[in-house]
Amino acid sequence: MLTIEKYGAIDIGSNAIRLLISSVHEENGKETRFKKTSLVRVPIRLGTDVFISKRVSDENIARMIDTMQAYQLLMRTHKVTRYKACATSAMREAENGVDIVNLIEEKTGISINIIDGNDEAAMIAMTDLHQLINTDETYLYVDVGGGSTEFTVYHHGHTVTSKSFKLGTVRLLNDMESPEIWEEVRVWIKQNLSQYPRVYLIGSGGNINNIFKNSGKALGKPLSYLYLSSYYQLLNSLTYDERIWELNLNQDRADVIIPATKIYLSAMKWSGARKIFVPKIGLSDGIIKSLYQDKLNNR
Repeated sequence: MLTIEKYGAIDIGSNAIRLLISSVHEENGKETRFKKTSLVRVPIRLGTDVFISKRVSDENIARMIDTMQAYQLLMRTHKVTRYKACATSAMREAENGVDIVNLIEEKTGISINIIDGNDEAAMIAMTDLHQLINTDETYLYVDVGGGSTEFTVYHHGHTVTSKSFKLGTVRLLNDMESPEIWEEVRVWIKQNLSQYPRVYLIGSGGNINNIFKNSGKALGKPLSYLYLSSYYQLLNSLTYDERIWELNLNQDRADVIIPATKIYLSAMKWSGARKIFVPKIGLSDGIIKSLYQDKLNNR
C-alpha cells in the first residue's frame, strides 16, 4: 500500500533561510522515495550581523519572524506532517541566539534547533549520495555555507571522517578569515586524503549549483578544475553590477559566489581532485532524511 507524507526542513543559515518541503513515498517492499515539492529561499544575511557585532540586529530579527510565519503557513497549506528547523553557524555564534529562538517559538510556534558543526556535517552526510558515489572511488564532500564549510571524506562508499571549519562566504566577504584557518583546512585535507591515489570532489551549496547551471553540463556530469578556475577568473574580472547583469546573478549571490569558488578550488588543489560533481543536495535534504530516520526509530 502506498503512503505519502510531506516533511518540512528549515535551514537557517548565515546567508539565507530556506524551506524545503518534500513528499515521502512509502510502499511495502520498495525503497522509500523522497520527492522535492517546494523550495523557498529568503536572503537574510544573519552572518553580516553576527560575525561583526556578535548579535542579530533588530531589523533581521523582525525579518526572521516574518519569514518563519510565512513558512509556518506554507507548511500548513502543504499539509506537512513532520518538520525540523535547524540553525547553523551565525545563530551558533549570536549572543542573542537563544533569545531569538524563544521569541520565534512564541510568535510562530516553530521550534528551532541550534546545531553545532559536527551535527551539521552528520546531517549533510545523511543526504542521498549513493546514486552518485562509485564504491570504488574516494570523494571529498564540500558544503560551503555563509559561516562555515563542512568537509566529509567518503571511501569505497563509506564515511571516513568529517569536520566543520569556520570558513564561509560571509566571513570571507567581511575579511574575517585568517591564514590560520586556511592552513587548518589545508592540513586536514592533506592528512585525510594524501593516502588515496585519486580523489573526486562533491560540491554542495547555492553557489556551486549556480555555477553548474551556467555551465550547461548534463546532470551527473562533473565540472573540471580548469573550468572552475576559468570561471573564478571571469568572476573576478567583473564588477558586482556586471556579475548581476551579465551572469544573471541575484544580488545576494553576486558577491558571495567569489569566496565560495575560492573555497572549492582550494579544496580541489589540496586534495588533488581534478573534477567536482554537483548533485544539488545540502543540509535541507539531510534534515528531511533525519526526520524519516526518526520516524523509523520510533516505530
